[in-house]
Amino acid sequence: MGLIKAGINAIGGTLADQWKEYFYCESMGNNILVAKGKRKVNSRSSNTKGDENVITNGSGIAVADGQCMIIVEDGKVVEICSEPGEFTFDMSSEPSIFTQDLGDTIQDTLDNMLKRFTYGGMAGKDQRIYYFNIKEIMGNKFGTQSPIPFRVIVDENLGMKMSVDLRANGEYSYKIVDPLLFYKNVSGNVTSYFERSQIDSMLKSELLNALQPALAKLTQQKIMYYEIPAHTKEITQALREELSVDWKEKRGIEVVSLALNSVTIPDEQRQKITAWEENVMLTNPTLAGAHIVGGQVSAMNKAAENKAGALNGFMGMNMANNMGTVNAGDFYAMGNKNMNSPSNTVPSDGKWICVKCGATATGKFCSQCGAPKPESKEWFCSNCGTKNSGKFCSECANPRP
Repeated sequence: MGLIKAGINAIGGTLADQWKEYFYCESMGNNILVAKGKRKVNSRSSNTKGDENVITNGSGIAVADGQCMIIVEDGKVVEICSEPGEFTFDMSSEPSIFTQDLGDTIQDTLDNMLKRFTYGGMAGKDQRIYYFNIKEIMGNKFGTQSPIPFRVIVDENLGMKMSVDLRANGEYSYKIVDPLLFYKNVSGNVTSYFERSQIDSMLKSELLNALQPALAKLTQQKIMYYEIPAHTKEITQALREELSVDWKEKRGIEVVSLALNSVTIPDEQRQKITAWEENVMLTNPTLAGAHIVGGQVSAMNKAAENKAGALNGFMGMNMANNMGTVNAGDFYAMGNKNMNSPSNTVPSDGKWICVKCGATATGKFCSQCGAPKPESKEWFCSNCGTKNSGKFCSECANPRP
């Protein structure tokens, strides 16, 4: 009875798989990465009993925009296509009486029946069609659960640099750039769909791990923490480089873009950086004098509003001013001296201002009074291009020309 049943199943299965199929994939949303191809069947279709994992020779396969199709036969990828359109499958080991010469096809069909009989009436092969979503997968939210160390450089010459605890959140997008790698190492055979939620957690963790070295490259450019959102292109490129092994070479996916909603650091660190920036600004004597004048004006306004009398307020302000060792005039004098020093009288366009008569001159001598052009103390090394002020280059020891 078993042999008779196997023979009946072999004949019935072979005849059912004579019909050509039309395989397609419905629109894949942002949550679907891989979908198994479906055989198109409606109420008027006669092809209702064919084997699900058998592709008849001559069957049609549709590929839409944003999709990549692969055909897997007995566990091996035998075809791949990412070009939109309709294609005919003519590599199948499952013959059809509706293709080729009738005599050859009938013989192939009989041979296939015999092969199915040896497998108990079932098809002795497994053929599947998978569609991959190769569009940009957007809307992947991320946020730093713990702070990321970020180096802030306010003024390297003054030693004003510190590591801050950076927190950030935003969204990133990625896409499948190598469907074969994704099939081999991630999805494999699926019964219906492979959703992005199955790998979201791993991708997010790996992205956050790669974010720290990516941000470190911005530190080398002396970019402040609040300027980071304006450099998302550089961060995206750095993330691609950091994730190239784990994502692109291993899984066939790649970061497309990254957007930051906010970048924050603790208030005490932010206040310290602000104070440092103000201190760096006040290293300019002219700005320091302006800062003192601003403080004096503010004190005068408060003195005028003093209910005990403006005279008492001004007297107190004058006493406080006399307690200091310098006043605003001292800083303005220092600023003017620096502006008129020989090192500042040689503009980059070759013109210079004569320190004797104030005329603008070119060449080695002033055309108005004959005073020689002041020598610049700084020079550039002809060997390595380093800017120096001494007799020898600080980088290569090349003597000053």
